[in-house]
Amino acid sequence: MSVDNTRATNVQNGTAVKSRKRLVLRAKIVDNGEPGLPITVVGRDAWCLRELVRAGSRGITSLENPAPRIAHYVWKLRKLGFAIESVPEVHGGQFPGSHSRYRLHSEVLLSEQEAA
Repeated sequence: MSVDNTRATNVQNGTAVKSRKRLVLRAKIVDNGEPGLPITVVGRDAWCLRELVRAGSRGITSLENPAPRIAHYVWKLRKLGFAIESVPEVHGGQFPGSHSRYRLHSEVLLSEQEAA
């Protein structure tokens, strides 16, 4: 795992704005004991993948691990080929409702990558 230490300068409305550092992960999905091709995952998608790997079978929820759009990050990771289960859970409290717990079922090898 690495953080992109380069700071690109973007121009917005004629004003130079420095961008934030981005997390960059290199992942391989293991299938039948063989690692697949490397997949580069960047930014909040990389953050979500790292959290899923760290959580193991416990999984993650937006209640325990707040993120602006965790369901969207999971959706994007699934499109990259990661097997992620969604289990609906009900919660009480001041604002009762439901949320999902996401569990990574793919065996994943993570490595650092230097950002371009």
